[in-house]
Amino acid sequence: MRTLIATEKPFAKEATTGIRQIIEGAGGTLHLLEKYTDVNAFYDAVATADALIVRSDKVTKAVVDAAKQLKIVVRAGAGYDNLDLAACTARGIVAMNTPGQNANAVAELAIGLMIYAARNTFRPGTGSELKSKKLGIHAYGNVGRLVAKLGKGFGMEVFAFDPFVPNNTIAQDGVRVCASVEELYGTCHYVSLHIPATEQTKKSIGRRLLSAMPKGGCVVNTARKEVIHEDELAAVLHERPDMKYMTDVAPDNHTALQEAFGARYFATPKKMGAETAEANINAGLAAARQIVNFFQNEDRTFQVN
Repeated sequence: MRTLIATEKPFAKEATTGIRQIIEGAGGTLHLLEKYTDVNAFYDAVATADALIVRSDKVTKAVVDAAKQLKIVVRAGAGYDNLDLAACTARGIVAMNTPGQNANAVAELAIGLMIYAARNTFRPGTGSELKSKKLGIHAYGNVGRLVAKLGKGFGMEVFAFDPFVPNNTIAQDGVRVCASVEELYGTCHYVSLHIPATEQTKKSIGRRLLSAMPKGGCVVNTARKEVIHEDELAAVLHERPDMKYMTDVAPDNHTALQEAFGARYFATPKKMGAETAEANINAGLAAARQIVNFFQNEDRTFQVN
């Protein structure tokens, strides 16, 4: 079981050490490709790998074609749109993610962005509080559920919409269920996005939903930039001087939004949701355990293809 970690941005040393202990403890070998600048180095390194762990590195069809012995690839994190699932499936390669391992880090950032927006991105002037505001959770998965919990801790009234999660699962957390996405946006002062980027969701958050938000509305996006209709977002921000947009994934029109809207718009310099020491370690160790369980027990619990 030859496992390769291919990471342009390496794991923390503690994570790499833990991954090595798990892989070698199961009789395998671990090989590192870190801070590579030439994709050909990736092709060469993966050629003899049985298992592959990546972070945001793109596992394209070309990578899959180069990986002659690959049986499994694990994306250390929840999102997996950097994996070419069709190419993996065609080759019989199992693709996995590590859901939940980064959830707390992303949830804390979402709340942090709400506070940053409420306090006018720390510019001089009177801000507002989160207490008693209505918080909408768009998709009630691992991260959304934690954002709901943290929001309740701030005294917010929490609502959620997710057609794939049973209403009673949401309600048992003390969260009010919205019957439609329109109701969620029309009700909540803050909406926190946790939907994946799919053919159905890309550009789905636009004028129709944004313009329905109450006065002082703020959308917080720690999901994917593709779910936002960027032109319509800009139009609504022009039409609604009370609206704000905070994001962990800078849109393509970042510079224009920054120049036009000042404190009403903010994007982190890079995607930072999972950038904590704890999340880095948790996701890496989970990826290693899943690889071992796959080879030892044929466990495919977190397969996404």
